[in-house]
Amino acid sequence: MNATESSDATITGHLLDRLHSLGVSHLFGVAGDYNLRMLDEVLAHPGVQWVGTAGELGAAYAADGYARVRGFAALVTTHGVGELSAINGVAGSYAEHVPLLHIAVGPPRSKERDGAVAHHTLGDGDYEHFARAFRQVVCADAVVRPEDGPDEIDRVITTCLRESRPGYLRLPQDVALANAPSLSGALHRPDRHAADQYSLTAFVDAATRRIEAADTVSVLADCLVDRFDGRAALSDLLSAGSLPHAVVVSGKGVVDESAPHYVGLYAGACSDGAVRSAIDDADLLIRAGVRLADTTSGGFTHGYDPDRGISVDPTTASVDGVVFPNVGLPAALAALARLVEGRPTSAASTTTAPHLHRSSSGDNPLSQAYLWQAVGAAVRPDHTVIADQGTPLFGISPRRLPTGARFLAQPVWGSIGYSLPALLGAQLADRSRRGLLLIGDGAAQLTIQELGTLGRLRLTPVIVLVNNDGYTVERALHSPEAAYNDIAPWRWPDLPAALGVPEPLVLTARTEAELDHSLTTAAEVTDRLIFIEARTERDDTPLLLSRFAEIAKRQARKVQ
Repeated sequence: MNATESSDATITGHLLDRLHSLGVSHLFGVAGDYNLRMLDEVLAHPGVQWVGTAGELGAAYAADGYARVRGFAALVTTHGVGELSAINGVAGSYAEHVPLLHIAVGPPRSKERDGAVAHHTLGDGDYEHFARAFRQVVCADAVVRPEDGPDEIDRVITTCLRESRPGYLRLPQDVALANAPSLSGALHRPDRHAADQYSLTAFVDAATRRIEAADTVSVLADCLVDRFDGRAALSDLLSAGSLPHAVVVSGKGVVDESAPHYVGLYAGACSDGAVRSAIDDADLLIRAGVRLADTTSGGFTHGYDPDRGISVDPTTASVDGVVFPNVGLPAALAALARLVEGRPTSAASTTTAPHLHRSSSGDNPLSQAYLWQAVGAAVRPDHTVIADQGTPLFGISPRRLPTGARFLAQPVWGSIGYSLPALLGAQLADRSRRGLLLIGDGAAQLTIQELGTLGRLRLTPVIVLVNNDGYTVERALHSPEAAYNDIAPWRWPDLPAALGVPEPLVLTARTEAELDHSLTTAAEVTDRLIFIEARTERDDTPLLLSRFAEIAKRQARKVQ
C-alpha cells in the first residue's frame, strides 16, 4: 500500500508518491535542520532515492539535467539560505522550458504566526519573502497547508507538466509531516496531441495553400519540440517530405543528424553558407518550436522573416502571421507530415558533408579546431553530451552527432558551470548511457565541487576540461587582456582525487596526438571516471565563436 492509499498518509508521502508516479526516482538537494524530518521520510520511501549534493545550486542544475532525460525532476532545500542558493538554477529551467519542482521546507507554522525571528529568515517576521521571489521564475507555486495540501501539490505539478516549466512549494516543517486530509485520484497529465478541431482544420487549410505554392520547403527546429513531446511527430514530418532541415543550438539533438537531408547548425550569419541558404532562401520555412534568441541566431542575424512561413509553437500554430490557437505542437506537426508526404525533393535538399577527423601522429600543439574535430568524432550513439557555455558549446555544436546520441546545453539562460551538475542528473536519469561532459576551466571553477558527488555515487562519465587560462569567450568579445577575464590557475589533474573520486583516470592533452590517445583510452576504460585536461592557447577560439564575436563587437559599437 503506498502513501496515498494509506489512511495515515502524510503530505510528504503524497508528494513522494506523485513524484515517483512521474518517473522521478531521485530527489536532489542539501540537508538543513528544517527539512531533516522530511528527509527521513524520503529515505524510507521505496521508490525515491535521496541524492545529497555539495550545494543547492548544484542540486538545481542536477534536477534540470535529470528532467531533460526523464521528463520531470525535483529538488529539496531549506528555507531562505538554501532556496536562494538554488534560484539561479530554477530560473535557468524556466528560461529553457524544463519542468521540475523545487520544494523549500521552512520553519513551522507556530513561528510564522508569532512572527518569530527565526534563523534563515530576514529577521522581520515575514516568511513570504522568498516565495514572492520565486514567483518570478516558476509557472506555479503554493504555500502548502494540511487542509488542501494534496490538491495544491497536484495543481502545481500539473501546471509544471502542462507548461514545461518549474514549480515551487513552500512547505512549513510541521506541514510536511502532517496527515494528508483526503485522497486524490490519478494525476492528470496534459494531452500534448489535443487540438481544437475547428482551429486545426483552419490551420491545415492555410498550410495546404502555402505548401502547394512553394517550390522549396525547409524546416528549422528548436528545443520546444522536445519539451512538448513533438520529437516523433517532427521525425515523421522530415521523413514524409524528405525536407532539408537544420537546428539552432538550443535544439541540437531533436533530429537525427545523420539523416540525409540534415544540413547542419543554423546560427544566422554565423552559419555555414549551405545551411544559411537552405533556411533563409527557402520559399517556405517551417519553424518547429523555434524561439529566436541572440545566442542561437547569431545575434539576431537570421535572414528569414519570422512573420512569414509556418510556425508551430507549444499551443498555437500560424501561417504567415495568422495565428490558429489551441493547436498542440505534436498535432500541428502530424498534420504537416500528411501535407508534405511524397513531396519531390528539391535542389535545396543538398546536405553539407559531415566533418571528418584524421588522427594526428605528431606533436603539434592542441588547437580548438583539432580539439572539437576529435571530440566530435569520439561521440558514440550511447553518449549524453553536455556542453557548457563558452568554447565547448561553440566548438561542439556544429559537429554532427551520431544517431541516438543526446545533447544537453543551456544557451538561452547561459549560466556557466551548469553542465557539471547537469551531468550528474542526466547520468542518474539514465545509467545505460555514458555522460560526455565538455566544460571550460572558468565554468568548472563555479561548480567543480559536484565532481565529488559524481565520485561518491560511482558514476563513470568522461569529462573533457578545456584549460585555456580563463574566460576565452569574454576575451573574444571584449578586451582580451583585461584582468577581469583572468582566473586562478588550478592544478586540474589533482582535483578528481582531492574531491573524493575513487580511482579516477586522469589524462592531460597538450598535443593533437595526446588528445587522440586520451579519447581512445576513454572509450576503452568504462569502469572509472575519466578526466581529460585539454590544454589550448587562451586566445584560440572555435570558428563559430569567432564569427559570433565579430558580429557582437560590431553590434556593440553601434549602441555606444
